[in-house]
Amino acid sequence: MQRRRFLQFSLWAAAALPSHYVLAARTGRAPDVDAVTGNGQQISLRGSDLDELAGQLQGQLLLAGDQGYDKARLLLNPSFDKHPALIAMPVNAADVQSAVTFAKAHALLLAVKCGGHSSSGQSSCDKGMLIDLANLRGVRVDAEHRRAWVQGGSLLGQVDQACVAQGLVTPLGTVSHTGVGGLTLGGGFGRLARRYGLAIDNLVSVDVVTADGRLVHASEQENADLFWGVRGGSGNFGVVTMFEFRLHPRPPQVIAGTISFPFARAREVMGVWADYASVASDDLYVDPSLVLPPAGAPGMVALEVCYSGPAADAEAALAPIRKLGKSDRDTLKTMDYLAVQRANDAGDSRAIASYMKSGFVTRLSGDLMTAIVDGIRPDPRRTTVLFFQHCGGASSRVPETATAFAHRDAIANMMAVVAYPTVADPKDHIAATRSYWKGLEPFTRGFYVNDMAREVTAAEISESFRGNYQRLAALKAKYDPTNLFRLNANVKPAQA
Repeated sequence: MQRRRFLQFSLWAAAALPSHYVLAARTGRAPDVDAVTGNGQQISLRGSDLDELAGQLQGQLLLAGDQGYDKARLLLNPSFDKHPALIAMPVNAADVQSAVTFAKAHALLLAVKCGGHSSSGQSSCDKGMLIDLANLRGVRVDAEHRRAWVQGGSLLGQVDQACVAQGLVTPLGTVSHTGVGGLTLGGGFGRLARRYGLAIDNLVSVDVVTADGRLVHASEQENADLFWGVRGGSGNFGVVTMFEFRLHPRPPQVIAGTISFPFARAREVMGVWADYASVASDDLYVDPSLVLPPAGAPGMVALEVCYSGPAADAEAALAPIRKLGKSDRDTLKTMDYLAVQRANDAGDSRAIASYMKSGFVTRLSGDLMTAIVDGIRPDPRRTTVLFFQHCGGASSRVPETATAFAHRDAIANMMAVVAYPTVADPKDHIAATRSYWKGLEPFTRGFYVNDMAREVTAAEISESFRGNYQRLAALKAKYDPTNLFRLNANVKPAQA
């Protein structure tokens, strides 16, 4: 095991730096910088300490005004506009260790950014330290042993591209510019998750920089407690610099696309999905959505489909959907899997000013259906969307306590999203979404940490982790007793 890891890191070290990486040296000494601790205390970081940190990094250290600072600080959702005191741009695990050690020494508020998709805005921060993993990217595939080693800042499209080229795949997300790190640490849904399980169910090992600056290898054989915790425990235990995934044979092609109907048929369409979702083949993944555009445009209810099983069985798998009859639009066709994985990139709701509430549902009852259809309201100033991510299948056949992710009984992750112009005051839009969600929330149990609302409470986080929370709190006390990694679905360290 140690020899294999040594060879693996030797390969990374021998590789050229990513083409987008440019070594930038600071001209002159760094100024003193105002910052905040994790507890909100105002402090001043001495320029000499910042210079020392910069000298330890092979990557960049950015302060406000430096080239690249404004790009690095931003998240995908433009309604978040945060200004860290400093941004570390590591290019290897040693850089991450130096950055974490610095943050710990100064008790800094610390954020970690991979793809920048955070719906709660927690992958950046104001006046703290941001570790941006954008230059820690790369994928190595061992086709013979069906394994992929993925650096911590990689995007899922990079993994798809590298694996598919070898005739292999692992289930990772539905938008190709999603960060592998955040996606996986929260659980990791995807179009193939019903067939092969969540991303965490395909995780073999990780390398984690913990709060004390150590680089720790974790798997079922080594540091198994930490390996349990990172599989669904969000970013509570450190910065993952390397993921090792189990791979599966790639479906040569999939049948995918969207079937849409007039909004007036929402109850009918959702009823068909509700009856079929829990008993559908593991090869079938169907995400329903209700969409009400602004400016009086007609609404719709749509089913986004991805069938990855044998072509000969496709019609039987799709038959319940086909019984809905005539649709407004039907784009279902045989497609290349990579093309399907990129299909939602431009329309990802997190790329515009938006607000989200979410929760898991175990079934769609008649009362929930009424709340969904009767509660949603059009508004000329915004787009309102309720959409579902299909769960179940292989991901449901893992015990609730086997990983930190506890929601194995969910049939769907339900999300209410409002999108509005970036220049608009968000208060009314957020209030409308919260009002709608109030009618839906009683039918949910917990939430997906990767779709966490901005205002979630500690009690809600504890409840969402279910019976796993106490074990997570004990792990937090062991690996991060000062709660350095708190910008996440935060688990408070257990008190001795």
